[in-house]
Amino acid sequence: MTDFTAPGIDWAALAPILILFGAACVGVLVEAFVPRRARHLVQLVIGLLALVAALVMVVRSADSRTLTAGGAVAIDGPTVFLQGAIIVLAAMALLLIGERSVERGGAFVAQAAVPVNSELDKEQTVRSAGATEVYPLTIFAVAGMLLFVAANDLLTMFVALEAFSLPLYLLCAMARRRRLLSQEAALKYFLLGAYSSAFFLFGVALIYGFTVGVTDGPEGSAPGGVDFGTIRAAVGESTASPILLFAGIALLSVGLLFKVAAAPFHVWTPDVYQGAPTPITGFMAACTKVAAFGALLRVFYVAFSGAAWDFTPVLGAVAVLTMLVGAVLAVTQTDIKRLLAYSSVANAGYLLVGVLALSRDGLSSTMFYLVAYGFTVIAAFAVVTLVRDGDGEATHLSRWAGLGRRSPLVAGLFTFLLLAFAGIPMTSGFMSKFAVFGAALDGGQTWLVIAGVLSSMILAFPYLRVVVLMWLSEPGESTPTVSVPGGLSSAAITIGVAVTLVLGVAPTPLLDLADGAAQFVR
Repeated sequence: MTDFTAPGIDWAALAPILILFGAACVGVLVEAFVPRRARHLVQLVIGLLALVAALVMVVRSADSRTLTAGGAVAIDGPTVFLQGAIIVLAAMALLLIGERSVERGGAFVAQAAVPVNSELDKEQTVRSAGATEVYPLTIFAVAGMLLFVAANDLLTMFVALEAFSLPLYLLCAMARRRRLLSQEAALKYFLLGAYSSAFFLFGVALIYGFTVGVTDGPEGSAPGGVDFGTIRAAVGESTASPILLFAGIALLSVGLLFKVAAAPFHVWTPDVYQGAPTPITGFMAACTKVAAFGALLRVFYVAFSGAAWDFTPVLGAVAVLTMLVGAVLAVTQTDIKRLLAYSSVANAGYLLVGVLALSRDGLSSTMFYLVAYGFTVIAAFAVVTLVRDGDGEATHLSRWAGLGRRSPLVAGLFTFLLLAFAGIPMTSGFMSKFAVFGAALDGGQTWLVIAGVLSSMILAFPYLRVVVLMWLSEPGESTPTVSVPGGLSSAAITIGVAVTLVLGVAPTPLLDLADGAAQFVR
């Protein structure tokens, strides 16, 4: 019988995660004890203060390179960079959530203007008024994302995956004007997410079985393990049987590729993006993608780096399929949120091109892309929340005809964001694609770059179609008005557009920051 030794824990390194988990728990207590009328302001202040405090602790950990909590959590350059990105993007999303949750007929409030068709609808309308539980759920999700990008073993990664996925399932069901559509989207997301989690966990079991057959544990302990150091050592053994390894990598990849919305695991994306409240859609499109790719980078750059020759062709095929599926299906969409959903799928393919460069440049360019895309996509969904009529948000493309003549400022901002998605020079979208494609070329992945360029050309069409629709079509009687944004929505849009422009004109500071952070601790 061996003595148990508690693992050493660097509490300062874990402080951002602990702050957000604590703030989310406080938010739950606020729901129980604070009067309904005061909850919105209290919850918003708590959420923003917690994000600011967490960001301060992340910045203080900028020079840390350590493994803590028994090696289960890694604090290094990519962790700090991605955690900072998640927190800043989450703060932008929280501003948008705060604006829409108090507007009459907004995303989270069922007001009297909503058609009520039955006594059951009336009862649910009364119960749903306010919906301030969106704040602690969002903070719980952000805390799980911070742990997800820092996880250094597969079990910790699985726990973090569930910690941020479960709040997202609930958040997707909180739209009230399209209640049934929102709940249907949440149910689809939950069921498919449960399957992907099962695949991930089965992959963990197979990887553990692989390491047990190859490595010996420290003296007095069992052989094998699911920490990335043990997996990397097992992959490097020449006597290892590859069957369990390849099966485990395949199943783990299913779980991770589902979260990044890569084809063929993308089918949930358009339905969930359309049905979820638009602020939550923006939050998912930005923060979830950063978290999922952060975990994907750590798994393939740290744990399975010795098997790169084996998984690169398969992931490359997935990247090509993702880019083409996202681009081609975006052309056929008639709903702006579904169009942005397929755009997100295509962008997941471009990010995979950077991942498969399997170099420091690939890592840094992917992290740069995640930040640039996050700011642009939140700003785009913030603009979508402004185009409204008596039934709420007007997301059908036909309703956007002539919008440039009725609201030239909003249409101009949205045009700029669409051009950034299309990769037009002087925008962050161009610099992002240039960075990941350049890293892929240096890594010998020319075929991925060719596929990326071709899909980008296809994807430009639906963006330009919306631009033409807004500026060159005559406004009709059904063209909706643009609601005057309050301070919070204006701040989110301004920040997103400004960052999109700055990163397109002067990307060097962020590129240098990403390059300096592009080193995993092992």
